[in-house]
Amino acid sequence: MGRAKGFSLIELLIVVAIILVIAAIAIPNVLHSRMAANESSAAASLRTIASAEITYFNAYPTIGYAATLPDLGGPAPCTPGPGSACLLDSSLSSAVPGSTGKSGYQFQATGIAGGTLNANYVAGATPVILGSSGNRDFCGNRHNRVPTRPVRRRGSRDAYRPPPAAAGAAAVVRHHAPLRTAQLQRA
Repeated sequence: MGRAKGFSLIELLIVVAIILVIAAIAIPNVLHSRMAANESSAAASLRTIASAEITYFNAYPTIGYAATLPDLGGPAPCTPGPGSACLLDSSLSSAVPGSTGKSGYQFQATGIAGGTLNANYVAGATPVILGSSGNRDFCGNRHNRVPTRPVRRRGSRDAYRPPPAAAGAAAVVRHHAPLRTAQLQRA
């Protein structure tokens, strides 16, 4: 009787082991690339929010900047007005804290009152799942700068924690005030 043609069990196990080793090397790189793409998307989304805020300020001069992020968007079909300006798509304007976010990040923009209108605003982006969807926070203001700040894991000595969403604009401004001038100029 001749030898059967085909692969032995040992040969198949060796091939499977080699594939698993290659996958173990490749998966962390894929995850890192996805986080980098999410962070780039968050920075670009903050620039989009900044452009929408400037447009809103010019379109509604008696109000100033939008009071909240949803004021810049609106559900389709959108009818422009102070409560839904139709300047952002609904995926970005609804990516607020408590939602699933957009590209792994949640966004918040708050108008800051100065006299009779919102004379300034602050916008921020925070990863939905720290270490999985992103490692950095982003913030921006009416000067259209988007500085970044690394977010450290909980429990580390100098952990950075974003302010709670319910704290309001004043807490967000105080919280992001310590950003260094070099970070602002790099953005």
